[in-house]
Amino acid sequence: MTKTPFERGRIISFIDAVFSIAMTLLVLEVAIPTYEAVAEKGTWGILAGLIPNFIGLLVSFLVTAVYWIAHLRIMSYVVDFDKKLLWLNIFLLLFVVLMPFSTSFYVNGFDLLGPFIFYSFNLAAIGLFNYLIVRYVVKKEITTQGMNPITGQWESWRAFNSFGVWAVAAILGFFFPWIARFFFIAIFIFQAFINAHFKKKINKTVST
Repeated sequence: MTKTPFERGRIISFIDAVFSIAMTLLVLEVAIPTYEAVAEKGTWGILAGLIPNFIGLLVSFLVTAVYWIAHLRIMSYVVDFDKKLLWLNIFLLLFVVLMPFSTSFYVNGFDLLGPFIFYSFNLAAIGLFNYLIVRYVVKKEITTQGMNPITGQWESWRAFNSFGVWAVAAILGFFFPWIARFFFIAIFIFQAFINAHFKKKINKTVST
């Protein structure tokens, strides 16, 4: 990439900080029960009532962590940041910091369609900008920093998988709400096939 005044280390540190803050804020969705509430409902009654909150926290935390790991991996190939890559990351972070709100919105309307669709589109938006970042880095850094055509394709399909599944989940929500709520599991299924396919490709290339 063309040399720019943007400091790579400073940008990566800022991105990591935003991810960590957003992930930490997710726990605020699990409200601390009052003494009176515990005395009235009991410990297990309180915890049972917070099950949707813990589900929202767990899913959002793990999905955001997966996006952070993917971002960390693709950034290892980046030599320099230009303006386009910088702005793609800024828009990615916009939807990352929205996660605590969309998680809270979803949890508080757990049995409603609208909050789930909003939540799914939030995750799809993170997936979209992650995919755009990956495609841009693959195009610019191909043959450098250990990047090769097969690795580039692998990273691209990994990124598209998350975006595609959450986008489909949001659309499915209009027609098959309960199927849509569990559709995110498809991310792990598709990822297993993607990994197996590209590992086989790499092994075949090495053997030849």
